[in-house]
Amino acid sequence: MGVSEPKTVPNKESVEKFLASVADERRRTEAEELCQLMTKATGTEPVMWGPSIVGFGSYHYRYATGREGDAPAVGFSPRKAALTVYLAEGFEAYAALLAKLGPHTTGKGCLYLKRLSDVDKPTLTKIVKTDFKQRNGKILDSSA
Repeated sequence: MGVSEPKTVPNKESVEKFLASVADERRRTEAEELCQLMTKATGTEPVMWGPSIVGFGSYHYRYATGREGDAPAVGFSPRKAALTVYLAEGFEAYAALLAKLGPHTTGKGCLYLKRLSDVDKPTLTKIVKTDFKQRNGKILDSSA
């Protein structure tokens, strides 16, 4: 059986149109603000990855299983339950910053923010900027 193609790939869809389509007004406003924060923090323009992820930059991954592909260096999606911020680096390196961030939860590579207004924006910017610098343009090879 062959290796399946990744579903989350960059495309030409409009980030502005996607953000404008977010049904909940507060979530839409927060998503637009987060997009501006991440654009400034990364120095790159946002690109749609798949139907619902706004990504910044990219990195290439290769697993021991032979699966490989590209993913956004950092990104986010305005999900119904929370703004989901995607960080490739994980969270161990950010323990001190996360302690200052404000209300959030984490999952594997995901930072969940219920309300953007409740978090410390300079701290969030620092996390995004640091993670982006460590991933953008890199090749992560766990098969070596």
